[in-house]
Amino acid sequence: MSSPDIGYWLGFHLVPGVSAGRLETLIARFGSLEAAWHASPAALRQAGLPERVVEALVEKRRQLDLGRELERARRSGATLIPLAEDAYPRLLKEIASPPLVLFVRGELRAEDEQAIALVGTRRPTAYGKDVALQLSGELASRGVVIVSGLARGIDRVAHEAALDAGGRTIAVLGSGIDVIYPPEHARLAERIAGQGALVTEFPPGEQPMAKNFPVRNRLISGLSLGVVVVEAPRKSGALITANFAADQGRTVYAVPGPIFSPMSAGTLQLLREGATPIGSAEDILRDLRLEARQLTLEARAALPASPEEREILAHLRPGPCHIDDLAAQLGLGISQVSALLMQMQLKGLVRHLGAQHYAGA
Repeated sequence: MSSPDIGYWLGFHLVPGVSAGRLETLIARFGSLEAAWHASPAALRQAGLPERVVEALVEKRRQLDLGRELERARRSGATLIPLAEDAYPRLLKEIASPPLVLFVRGELRAEDEQAIALVGTRRPTAYGKDVALQLSGELASRGVVIVSGLARGIDRVAHEAALDAGGRTIAVLGSGIDVIYPPEHARLAERIAGQGALVTEFPPGEQPMAKNFPVRNRLISGLSLGVVVVEAPRKSGALITANFAADQGRTVYAVPGPIFSPMSAGTLQLLREGATPIGSAEDILRDLRLEARQLTLEARAALPASPEEREILAHLRPGPCHIDDLAAQLGLGISQVSALLMQMQLKGLVRHLGAQHYAGA
């Protein structure tokens, strides 16, 4: 993506009320991000933007120097990943209103699709710490990426256990990429950036205000296949993360704890509401079939997509198709298409429905 496009992505990201859906509408209407950014207020209203969003956009255009904002982001050490880029996490693209831009320190990889969030109280008991240590360490040693929020307590234990196991971990911040909170986790943040990634949707310099953390929590669950609440009282940010996970169609797990402990009241409530109880890392691996997912990811990495595969996916997008029809549309022989489809099944890109009919996965 060209540098000017990144600037416009960042500009729209900084305008309150411009969601991914609204930006898609603007691009369709004006033909490009640049044209949408410079559109007149009247044209923006005609495109369907609410008045408050039009006013916010006009004000941001007056305030911002996009080149300066890009330079500020780069000075903070962040890599900007717009929603349209392939590097943007696939799981996060699936949630309602994903951030238009992510600020990242470290590296996001395809294998990060195999991620589990571990969250919990900032004041864990010895039991909670032991559980977080064991779960995170075992999952990370089996190739599962651990996602958490860099907070005190359970979050810190989860990140450190993953790192100590030689695994990857992602910390989602409720502040700018250059504002580590709590400050005593600065060294931990550096370890994470070197062995995973720091991720935020907040621009450089953004302070860790209370209103940012529920927003941050939706990304923790959005980056993950499931959320494990290790230990939490009745009022806990971890329960907000669990609620987001349920809304996003992700699996919610809760660790049973002592019924007399206030720090287990939140997890007990989750269990009453239908969360899946877990007692070991093996429970999660088995429930989400994570080891099978890992094989699929390895197949994808070993067999990169070809132009022919992309054509097949395009033909399958409207719905299932017979192999004869695919071959005719592609202008290829049946045996060649059959071999391509076999490779794509290994990658988890297509499904065989029977009777030589195929569909996208």
